[in-house]
Amino acid sequence: MSTLVSPSADQVVGMADLKVSGSPTDRIITYALGSCLGVVVYDAAAGVGGMLHVMMPESEIDPRKAALNPYMFVDTGIPQLFKQCYALGARKERMEVRVAGGAYQGDDESADRFQIGKRNFIALRKLLWKNGVMIKASDVGGVQRSRTMALAMGSGEVTVKCNGVEAAL
Repeated sequence: MSTLVSPSADQVVGMADLKVSGSPTDRIITYALGSCLGVVVYDAAAGVGGMLHVMMPESEIDPRKAALNPYMFVDTGIPQLFKQCYALGARKERMEVRVAGGAYQGDDESADRFQIGKRNFIALRKLLWKNGVMIKASDVGGVQRSRTMALAMGSGEVTVKCNGVEAAL
């Protein structure tokens, strides 16, 4: 007797968006990470994980937008990512964090006037550190290039694809 396994279901995370799952057949994926950050959290024991595609470091620049969409900012989106994973049974002490994106705009870092990617990553590290959470792996910075990040819920494997090359993170 054979067991049918349902095919993988992709949950696409748009800009300023968040998805969480506890289903081993799901894959959570986001596209076009430039200066934005893709942040993945995963608790292997609970089989719960999620992804946030965050655009800006701090909500204080536009509290109205942050109230309408907290996923747009690091300081309001990250707490939501963790809370939604906790609601599905994840625990902070078991969660692993992986990050991709945060590229600078232009030909080199000195040409990136606003340094959004760098500021996003600094804000993330600061927020996580204050809450006793460390980043397990990252693929951040560099010249503006588009990255695709995916989380396979069944295994917890996180991949990053850039310039046609996909690698585990």
